[in-house]
Parts: sequence; C-alpha cells; structure tokens
Amino acid sequence: MSFYLWINLLTFTGPFLLSFDKKVHFYTHWKTVLPAILIVGAGFIAWDIYFTENGIWGFNPDYLSGITVVNLPIEECLFFFTVPYACAFIYEVMRAYFPNFRPAQLSYWFSLGFTIAAISLALIYHENWYTFYALLGAGLINWIVYFGWTPKWYPYFVIPFFITMVPFLIVNGVLTGAVTPEPVVWYNENHIIGLRIITIPIEDIFYNFFMLFPIIGIHEWLKRR
Repeated sequence: MSFYLWINLLTFTGPFLLSFDKKVHFYTHWKTVLPAILIVGAGFIAWDIYFTENGIWGFNPDYLSGITVVNLPIEECLFFFTVPYACAFIYEVMRAYFPNFRPAQLSYWFSLGFTIAAISLALIYHENWYTFYALLGAGLINWIVYFGWTPKWYPYFVIPFFITMVPFLIVNGVLTGAVTPEPVVWYNENHIIGLRIITIPIEDIFYNFFMLFPIIGIHEWLKRR
C-alpha cells in the first residue's frame, strides 16, 4: 500500500469506527453527509485536475500506487472523501456533545475578519493562481452565506472548524514533507504567497474552509428537507 493511501486510511478509520457512537450516531447522518461530500468533492477534483495539468501543484510518484483518475492519483481523489468525512464527523460530535454552544459574537467577528483577510490577500496576490482562487473562493462563499443568510447552523460551525484544523494540519504537514525526505504533494512557488506553517502553504487553511464550508451547508440543507 502506498504512503498516501496509508494517510487516507488512517484519516478515515477513526471517524468511521466512532460513527456508531451512541451519543453522536454519525451513521444516521450518512444520507445527508455523503451526498454533500460527493457534490463538493466532484468540483474540487475538477479543480485539482486543472491545476495539476497546469503545474500549479503535483505529486511525488515515490509515495503513490500509480493508479490514476484522469491525471490525478487515486489517493488524491480519496483525499476529497476521507478528509471531509473526518471534518463533518467532528462537526456533528460538537453538535451532539455541546448542543447549546452557539458563540454568535465569535462567529460574527470570525466571519468578518476571515472575509476581509481572504478577499484582500486574494486581490493583493492575484497573479498567484492558488492564492487567488483558494482565498477568493473561501472569502466570497463565507461573505455570501453568512452576511446574505446568516444560517442558524453557522455559529455551530466555527468552533468545529478550528478543531478540524488540528488533524487537517497534521495530515497536510505529512503530505507536504514534514516527515518525509520529499513532499508527497508539491506546490509551484510562483503560485503561492510563500508563507508556510512548517511545510504547509498558508493557502491550505483557506482551501480547507472553502472545501468544508459548503459540505456542511449542503448537509444542513438536506437535513431540513
């Protein structure tokens, strides 16, 4: 099994086994979580294919199985299922164990600050493809959803998002070379700001938000249907 497949497997195994916990019963949310992951994941895989073809990022074959979908390693395609599944699990764990914790003021200031930072940096670094699209997308979707609709579930989302950053940064750290001689996933330095958390481009934080936020939004919308 390839190194990247092991990362996917370890990311998924814990949340999957705990999905049957009697308090959270995450398995009962599969009918809304899985469609949300597939819908958003399809868009991100298309983005991934395009950026890979244009050399914005790429993959080290030494850590891959060699199986590809279009030009993407199968491991990269699985990433868009295993990581969102784990993040959605954390979101529902927080809702199950802390149902009355809705930090409305924190949500407002987070949303305002996040939107301003994301859109401002996207415009400043508009020539960097990854910076521009990841940050502009994250900033706009947050601005439109929060300031346009202010959904009731948004305050529940903020703290889980912060929590998900811990496993997300661990996984991304491994993928970007924190524990290996060469990175599993490399980035074209001409298309990122260059600021990194150890080995992780700062853009990945906004990318994670851009991926997770619509998944939770679709999941919550389907729950109400």
